Amino acid sequence: MSRNRLKILAHYLRPYKQQAVLGTLALLVVNALGVYIPLQIRRAIEDLQVTFSYDRILFFAGSIFALASVMWLIRVASRVYLFGLGRRVEFDLKQRIFEHLLTLETGYFASNTSGDLINRATSDVDNIRRMLGFAVLSLLNTTFAYALTVPVLVSISGRLTLLAMSVYPLMLAVVWFFSGRLRLDQANVQEDLSRISDLIQEDMSGVAPIKIYGQELNERAAFAETNASLLASNLALARTRTTLFPLLQGLAAASLLILMAFGSGEIVRGALDVGGLVAMIIYIDRLVFPTALLGFTLTIFQRGQVSIDRVEAIF
Repeated sequence: MSRNRLKILAHYLRPYKQQAVLGTLALLVVNALGVYIPLQIRRAIEDLQVTFSYDRILFFAGSIFALASVMWLIRVASRVYLFGLGRRVEFDLKQRIFEHLLTLETGYFASNTSGDLINRATSDVDNIRRMLGFAVLSLLNTTFAYALTVPVLVSISGRLTLLAMSVYPLMLAVVWFFSGRLRLDQANVQEDLSRISDLIQEDMSGVAPIKIYGQELNERAAFAETNASLLASNLALARTRTTLFPLLQGLAAASLLILMAFGSGEIVRGALDVGGLVAMIIYIDRLVFPTALLGFTLTIFQRGQVSIDRVEAIF
């Protein structure tokens, strides 16, 4: 993202710095608990192998349940804070756009169609809201998950960690390869959506002249052509996404299979205990979802970048 867009985003978020900080801290605590719980499971397995008793099972089950409950409550709070950011920015942007349009001369509306302006004030603002809500939360969650989980994985078994994460550079290469195409496809969708919105608005406001001059067939043909272009743009975007996401999910799942295959051999050789392997499986599984979600998060960011430019052009 360019430096200019980062400044614009900072301007959007400036009134809600406290909410952003609280949401970030809550997400950090959630990930810290997510790292601690597998360690508690590992200790439970090791302890029960030595002294197996019903009381010890209840103790470990109760402690894990309590930690998971606290984690759930804080996770809800983090989503309320961070998703709320996007909603508040959406409200502010729509208010700013409306107030700004009231100050413009009529010549502006002659060169900028109402359909395009409506699309920017609705669809593009919605994309920015998703970018500042879901995408920011996903990126923060992925950052914290890796920063807290990878060191613990390495402390259990550096070799297995390297093997399990060996597919991740390939995953990043796939994301990099598709990023430019995603942005281009999304820009085409937004442009076609603006054209069809403008055509509908013009036809609705000019129903009487269309009927008087018998232009119904011409308008139907124009709408069909514009609608077909929008369909083609959406299908192109869908093809890119449906190619990218399965690739990311398959590569992420492959890391778990590698861990289970080589981890079993480590247990046989006595280099790793069962509790350690179970903990590593849980950790790798925790990284699968945020890693696979990078593709979807990337799509939202690509949409948001295009929409920021389109909305700021109004101002």
